[in-house]
Amino acid sequence: MKPVLIVLSDLWGREKSDWIQFYSKPLSSIYTVKFYDSCELGGVDKSAYQESKLHEQFVNGGISRAVENLKAEGHKIIEILAFSIGGVIGWKAALNEMNIRAFFALSSTRLRYETEKPNCYIRLFYGEKDKYQPNSDWFEQLELKNNIIPNVSHEMYRDENVARFICQEILATRKVWDK
Repeated sequence: MKPVLIVLSDLWGREKSDWIQFYSKPLSSIYTVKFYDSCELGGVDKSAYQESKLHEQFVNGGISRAVENLKAEGHKIIEILAFSIGGVIGWKAALNEMNIRAFFALSSTRLRYETEKPNCYIRLFYGEKDKYQPNSDWFEQLELKNNIIPNVSHEMYRDENVARFICQEILATRKVWDK
């Protein structure tokens, strides 16, 4: 049986996630991939489909609701691949007693406010030009490595070349564990 990989969307959710195939197709060779729309998990109203309106709802209770709803899914041991706001949802779920073996996050800038790290394998990726990424002190305090992808900004994860690189990193990690 394949391990489960939970994929958590960015703040745009399902509607603007055609790029997710760049990850789900190659990773489905070794994982059972389960995609979650972060907006749906967080009970975020998409009728005002603007970045500021969505972001405000996540910050004002949507992240917490998403964590609870993800936990309620009842997954046993999982791995998470998360994008932007999905990263903080996955991170908080890991801190909140979800059994997460590995956590991969791209452009999860809200993590800069976190002061505690989950007890699992963690790989964080940020674009070199993402001005809201956590600073070097944050990485040092949490004893984490910052994986910088050159010449890209916050929505780097939508790029097929970035996705190919990330998938290679994830698959390489799995090969080491499966030995």
